[in-house]
Amino acid sequence: MKRLSHRSQYFLRSPRLIKELVGHSNLKSTDTVYDIGAGSGVISSVLASRAAHVVAFENDARMANKLRENMAQFSNVTVIEADFLKSDLPTGPYKIFANIPFHLSSPILRKLVEVDHPPAAIYLVVQKQFANKLLIDDERFTGLLGAQIAPRYAVRIRKRLKQTDFWPHPAVDTVLVELLLRDDSLIANERLPAYHQMVADCYADPKIFAKMPQTAANVPPGTKPSQLKLPQWLALFECQKVY
Repeated sequence: MKRLSHRSQYFLRSPRLIKELVGHSNLKSTDTVYDIGAGSGVISSVLASRAAHVVAFENDARMANKLRENMAQFSNVTVIEADFLKSDLPTGPYKIFANIPFHLSSPILRKLVEVDHPPAAIYLVVQKQFANKLLIDDERFTGLLGAQIAPRYAVRIRKRLKQTDFWPHPAVDTVLVELLLRDDSLIANERLPAYHQMVADCYADPKIFAKMPQTAANVPPGTKPSQLKLPQWLALFECQKVY
């Protein structure tokens, strides 16, 4: 189907490639898996042969009609025509595997990692630049969202994709990024909102970051929030008395 540029719709061309990408995941035959922005269902159809239940979200009416038609042959696929960002997530175990609209990468990921019952694993096809900013222990600068989610999720890039893997070809580099829920959050769940607020304030206001107990957290002078590693963020949160 024709892609809508304002929706950042770039479709993976090959079911064989999708099978390879799914092979890089920890999806099991007993899993419930959500496909966000399912389009015509190429990913959902591959997931249907791998998981117990697939929930395919599609907000574009023309796509949703095609999705329902294509998924009719799979008894374990549920199609939901709705805005994922406005929808409730399950309270039971689930995972995510999706090629999401690039312009919605941040709000979609934030919704997933901040709910009370987050997914056990998240696999997203996203822009390489976005994924790099999630890697808190990498040598590159870390984005705000990457610093906020690090106590709860371990993040790594599983595979780099080519522009020709999509139709139409995106003008940016893309990757499959993996986020695995830690067995135990490095910060107690009830304290995570306070940690998120501290990190957000430090990114937003240099004066707030300057007042943090940087020496106690082994933060070298002149270090920016985007340069901090996870142990330093954890130490700052442990030592501070404000949040």
